[in-house]
Amino acid sequence: MSAAETIHIHVDGASRGNPGEAGFGVHVAAPDGRTVAELYGHLGRATNNVAEYQGLLHALRWALAHGTGSVEIFSDSELLVRQMAGRYRVKNPRLQPLHREACELVGRLGHVRIQHVRREENREADALANRALDERASKLD
Repeated sequence: MSAAETIHIHVDGASRGNPGEAGFGVHVAAPDGRTVAELYGHLGRATNNVAEYQGLLHALRWALAHGTGSVEIFSDSELLVRQMAGRYRVKNPRLQPLHREACELVGRLGHVRIQHVRREENREADALANRALDERASKLD
């Protein structure tokens, strides 16, 4: 995949209990829809919003590590998408450092577009987040 291609990354977070056992999932696809990478991570005890941000952070780190210049990120979290767009303030002190890091990573990439999708359009990332919870495991490469 060349740096000029726009990759599509679906991110999701899950928390059983909110806060409770939490995990994230990241599904990376090439422009033709082919799966490029699947990442997931068990976070221990966290809120759903923290898990959503962890999914975004891992997606952005993956994109940087792989020299990706153009990224479209899809999330079913309206809060995350609107905070990243600057439409909502980040009031929660636990989310503030995650948001700052995400903004810094976005600034290091060529083009990033983060958009909201319905839950049904985020199945792959949701399945990976639940896999992290079910297996209490992580796969980060």
